[in-house]
Amino acid sequence: MKTALNVEEQIVKLKGRGMVFEDENKAKEILLDVGYYRLGFYSYAFEKSFPRLKHRTHELIEGTEFRDVVELYYFDCDLRRLLTYYVNRIEVNIRTQITYIISNHYVQDPTWFANPKVMRDEYVNKFYQSVYKDMAKNPVLARHHKKYLNDKYAPAWKTLEFMTLGNIIHLYLSLKDRNLQNKIAKHYNCSFGVFCDYLEIIRSLRNRCAHGNCLYNMILYKGIQSSPAGITAENRHNIAGVIGVVRYILGQISNNRLAELDNNLKTLLGKERPANTNSVIKKCTGL
Repeated sequence: MKTALNVEEQIVKLKGRGMVFEDENKAKEILLDVGYYRLGFYSYAFEKSFPRLKHRTHELIEGTEFRDVVELYYFDCDLRRLLTYYVNRIEVNIRTQITYIISNHYVQDPTWFANPKVMRDEYVNKFYQSVYKDMAKNPVLARHHKKYLNDKYAPAWKTLEFMTLGNIIHLYLSLKDRNLQNKIAKHYNCSFGVFCDYLEIIRSLRNRCAHGNCLYNMILYKGIQSSPAGITAENRHNIAGVIGVVRYILGQISNNRLAELDNNLKTLLGKERPANTNSVIKKCTGL
């Protein structure tokens, strides 16, 4: 079993792999801040064997500097922070549209999400235990149930507000009325199938952002549907394609927010950084 390395030993090991250090004291500070293991997710892109996972030697491309790796890490952090903001904007809008459209379709049933005539049986049967029981501890829902003692559920406009994006997608897919599903998808100028595909991509991106996972080398094993987002063949599996989906859905919500995202991406990509880092960004992201 491998044993822990102190920061001096970490630098020695990186040097043995071919890494160049301009300022070792600064490198120690960064290693103790970000972490040797986490930075390994970014030095990986500078290895001679990249992107091969099997039979890795960890040998770095000649001339790779510690700064190159750190700048890739900073780029990834900035990209994650940027996309988190716009994915949250999309999440709020999708929740709002689903709540509004379905609640106004079933005006007489404010808790339609628990009605077996509206939702698939397997969803209704598991909803309380798997979703609502914990969610009801939220102060807003707890106050509702304290005031309305006979309500098993709060109305949709309260309940859905506290669902995760994953919960919302599951709810949408569990609707029995395909016409209603189509109406929601059409709001974003998508077919039902494409909308489901794009929802899953946005959910996956949101989860990666929330857990601090790498974005620069994100790979989708199932290719993104090219239309209507205009995803090119070479970007159907990478972060550029994912961003294309974000751009498309955001554009259905607000042209101003889309323009804002594009400007922010342009600024991020145009930021001054080492040539080695820019080369990796271009190769891995497709941006």
